[in-house]
Amino acid sequence: MKPIEEVMEKLRKQTARRPEIGLILGSGLGDLADELTNAVQIPYRSLPHFPESTVKGHKGQFVIGELEGKTVVAMQGRYHHYEGYSLAQVAFPVYVMQAMGIEKLIVTNACGGINTDFSPGDLMLITDHINMLGDSPLIGPNDDEIGPRFPDMSHAYSPDLIQKAERAAETLSIQVQKGVYLATHGPQYETPAEIRMMRVMGADAVGMSTVPEVIAASHLRLDVLGISCITNMACGILDQPLSHKEVIETADRVKSDFTALIKSIIRSI
Repeated sequence: MKPIEEVMEKLRKQTARRPEIGLILGSGLGDLADELTNAVQIPYRSLPHFPESTVKGHKGQFVIGELEGKTVVAMQGRYHHYEGYSLAQVAFPVYVMQAMGIEKLIVTNACGGINTDFSPGDLMLITDHINMLGDSPLIGPNDDEIGPRFPDMSHAYSPDLIQKAERAAETLSIQVQKGVYLATHGPQYETPAEIRMMRVMGADAVGMSTVPEVIAASHLRLDVLGISCITNMACGILDQPLSHKEVIETADRVKSDFTALIKSIIRSI
């Protein structure tokens, strides 16, 4: 039996729901999963082929329930390459969510701002990404029944969903930025010289997640919306040290706007 089929066999014993939309919730943003009603929580550790989520602020579970009239599966916490997991392991939950039934994926993260027009607390709609992880979750044998050997990444982030998100933000009077997200593997923060290089490359924000899941989603031909919470300015922009505590504190500060925006987007799709 294939790994995805093994997971689905286990999941079917806990819920018969078929979610329409998947949510991946980044550092400090996981409380949105608590908004789901009639929800069932399924810890990753209870599922085959799912390793432990080790990052503080990541509960490490699927939450399946109702949100704004839609059936949603939320990842309350994700995996990262720096935890010692391969990119295939990092992206594996996306394949599981697609097998559950999702056709759209909203992926979120907490990240550092490179664009000096940004400020901590801004929400950024991701228009494109730069993969500096040095790897891909698709390396290795390809299952043609799941997706093509060479998936197109021209519109990895759905222009239609970006427009819906912009309209939702305007209705809610929430100012949003748009930009390019760059992923590194971490876990160390970037140096000032690296940030200057990334700005020249065209990056507006930098983080340690998201890209593997979006590559997997493109492989599966899912429509993707990416939203970054700018929790701090990247190294060298402000003369202050960086810390994960600041990431969590800023994400908590914008939680109400973030939650309102996601709920409005889900209503529109």
